[in-house]
Amino acid sequence: MSPTMKVAIVTGAGTGVGRAAALALSRENYAVALAGRRTHLLEDTARLADDWGGTMLVVPSDITDPESVSQLFATTRDAFGRLDLLFNNAGLAAPAVPLEDLTVDQWQQVVDVNLTGTFLTLREGAKAMKGKPWGRLIAIASTAGLKGYPYVAPYAAAKHGVVGMVKSVALELVRKGITAN
Repeated sequence: MSPTMKVAIVTGAGTGVGRAAALALSRENYAVALAGRRTHLLEDTARLADDWGGTMLVVPSDITDPESVSQLFATTRDAFGRLDLLFNNAGLAAPAVPLEDLTVDQWQQVVDVNLTGTFLTLREGAKAMKGKPWGRLIAIASTAGLKGYPYVAPYAAAKHGVVGMVKSVALELVRKGITAN
């Protein structure tokens, strides 16, 4: 890793916005730890960066598990020695069913991934960046969940929670030199 290279963790890096963000960061000279549940998709993302010699680290992770999140950050620190940016992208939607047909397990799974998972990664990111002059935390809250559509109650509730949490975290961490958006 070159001394000028920055380091990022991207959750949900196997597909969609997470993959695009990981690749864009890699093109901007970031070493990127790719986090997600499906190893083969993370490996696919890493292979795409081979075209320009990107530095990618595949770290299978479950952001709903505090130990897995801690291990993600420890593995990144061991490999790259620092963390400059956390791109918190992992998310999950419930089945598009009427509220009365939504199970508690379906609700809980969406809240666990979208809200609790974001909390766990923000917490570890804040620990990793504390006292460093370069930290940036980014938590993604899709605008689809914020506008309010039918059949997305758990997703919308979790994403509204993410917005409130990040606003609070931003006010807290700015005094420590860490930006949260």
